[in-house]
Amino acid sequence: MQATAVIRHLVEKALYFKKLTPDIENEINYELTRRGYISDVDYEALELLMAEMDAGRIQLVASP
Repeated sequence: MQATAVIRHLVEKALYFKKLTPDIENEINYELTRRGYISDVDYEALELLMAEMDAGRIQLVASP
């Protein structure tokens, strides 16, 4: 997987499962911290994820 597609892939994973798990959230945060910036495409993906969460279509779940 290309390094530039990691955040988008993680957002797609959350959208597919309709859940934002702590693992996915931690991986997204790690990638953002590692890179030190956010691309326009990643920003749009994260905006979509937040909109879906606000609409109640994606659930934030706790660790098992």
